[in-house]
Amino acid sequence: MAGGSFTTGGVAKTRAEQYKGRDTVHVIIACIVAATGGSLFGYDVGIIGGVTSMDDFLQDFFPSVYKQKMHAHENNYCKYDNQGLAAFTSCVYIAALVASLMASPVTRKYGRRTSILCGGISFLIGSALNAAAANLEMLIMGRIMLGVGIGFGDQAVPLYLSEMAPTHLRGGLNMMFQVATTFGIFTANMINYGTQKIKPWGWRLSLGLAAIPALLMTVGGIFLPETPNSLVERGSNEKGRQLLEKIRGTNDVDAEFQDMVDASELANSIKHPFRNILEKRNRPELAMAIFMPMFQILTGINSVLFYAPVLFQSMGFGRDASLYSSALTGGVLVFSTFISIATVDRLGRRPLLISGGIQMITCQVIVAIILGIKFGENQELSKSSSTLVVIVICLFVLAFGWSWGPLGWTVPSEIFALEVRTVGQSITVAVNHLFTLIITQAFLSLLCSFKFGIFLFFAGWITIMTIFVFVFLPETKGIPIEEVTFLWRRHWFWKKVLPDTTDGRVKSSKELGDAVQLSQTPGTELPNSYMLTTAHDAA
Repeated sequence: MAGGSFTTGGVAKTRAEQYKGRDTVHVIIACIVAATGGSLFGYDVGIIGGVTSMDDFLQDFFPSVYKQKMHAHENNYCKYDNQGLAAFTSCVYIAALVASLMASPVTRKYGRRTSILCGGISFLIGSALNAAAANLEMLIMGRIMLGVGIGFGDQAVPLYLSEMAPTHLRGGLNMMFQVATTFGIFTANMINYGTQKIKPWGWRLSLGLAAIPALLMTVGGIFLPETPNSLVERGSNEKGRQLLEKIRGTNDVDAEFQDMVDASELANSIKHPFRNILEKRNRPELAMAIFMPMFQILTGINSVLFYAPVLFQSMGFGRDASLYSSALTGGVLVFSTFISIATVDRLGRRPLLISGGIQMITCQVIVAIILGIKFGENQELSKSSSTLVVIVICLFVLAFGWSWGPLGWTVPSEIFALEVRTVGQSITVAVNHLFTLIITQAFLSLLCSFKFGIFLFFAGWITIMTIFVFVFLPETKGIPIEEVTFLWRRHWFWKKVLPDTTDGRVKSSKELGDAVQLSQTPGTELPNSYMLTTAHDAA
């Protein structure tokens, strides 16, 4: 198998200080349009919890859950514990997991834009099937098509945003994906609040309106340009350079374009990217592709968002109050994402992840204490306790929205060399949906078994992930996407894991680290001596 032995996956030296250009309208518009793909996942997360708490829907498809819900003396924590209902919710993520892996070769061979279109069309079909569902089989088939759409969209959109954005805006523009996701959640919550009053077909309207974000993504995808990185990777160097000049607003793009050409030469020499990503030199990136999405889900956020109406009803809120409370958390999530956009390229990724983790741990512990003291199996929370629970959950959502929410997608999308970028993103999305599936399927049973301890369960995981970021994640703020891989050889831990390349062909880890440090210092130019020599393995 062909492969490159230099540390940057094809980029021969750091050229960050030579990058030219300005912020252009073309980039902003393209990123906003592409980011609408996040609304697919967000709308599904927000809508499904409300629909599965609607009596008309439960009577039509899950009558046993409806009877259990109506029972006068049930355990508050267990009233929605039904594996069939959980399977209906989570089957979309089985499809998304498989689709994200299928999307990798499509995104690499045919471009990011093609995968975006595939995702939009699949989601559109799924929304139509769900709105017209006459039986459970038709409903599940619609959910599977939604999953295919989510898998393709989640694989392609973050890559598209990272490749189109200029270095100094990459974090903020990439987070437009999370803005769309949170806006989709909030919109879905508000729609549920209205449609639950429409008898008996309000749930059909909730599911059918998923066609709106799907149409936005599909129509937008038709008019989107491909990324210059993808064009160069597929051999269209002239078109890639023309597009790069257009989106950077200058003809002086030699340094950035050369980075793309260097990276694409190695990328095209890799015949088996899934095998290549397992090589030792890609170990740091592979670890982040697995742990970042896994930890994002183990914050417990999806459980709160999926089952917000169910969760609040279980805590004794009335039906209207529970939907209103879940809509409030959705609004908080949208607001908090803008905090992240405003600060990520100034403060960096690590400070936001660590501070957000600390706040989430605190909130989870407080909720567990309140429920443990004030909330029994067959009693409701007092008004004051209920209000306090909602406030603390909103603070939890606020912390997630500026930290692990957007950065769980941003960090993996910007750390991979071009040779394994589509594969790395596919792994990220697949892991995300795998753990979403596991937590979604298990949450109602865990809630029934752990009771208030479910919040301590997630607090424990957040503690682990906060320590993980502090110890193992280097700061990627201000590093060009084709040069991020220089960081690993400066990191105290990962430089011990990476293969030894100090054989005269490349600089030492310390020297490479110094180069990265200089590249992040305003007004400092890198000496031309920071050069890496290309070497290829035999096929």
